[in-house]
Amino acid sequence: MKVIGVIPARYGSTRLPGKSLVKLCGKPLIIWVLEAVSRAKELDDIIVATDDIRIYKEVKLSGFTPVMTRADHPSGTDRIAEAIKGRAADIIVNIQGDEPLIDPRLIDQIVRKLRKDKHF
Repeated sequence: MKVIGVIPARYGSTRLPGKSLVKLCGKPLIIWVLEAVSRAKELDDIIVATDDIRIYKEVKLSGFTPVMTRADHPSGTDRIAEAIKGRAADIIVNIQGDEPLIDPRLIDQIVRKLRKDKHF
């Protein structure tokens, strides 16, 4: 089973515009999240679904995979749906872009459970 982790990251956050690019200890928030998520062993691929060229460039510059999406999506789930269109995957994991301390073992646990789920 192919598993893709997707992180929706829009620039126009209502409470904190540009949140994905806010620097923590000199590094943008989205990069902290990507580095943590990249330690998950059960993901075959990780992409960032963004509507903003600044986020796109930062992700690309850091060696990760960004995908441009429309800016008018009502939710991160809609942004993910656009970003994965045409990609072969059995499991898509929606990973929040504002959790720099996410434990990659949690991602691995949920993926293993989904792989074993006979109803999936």
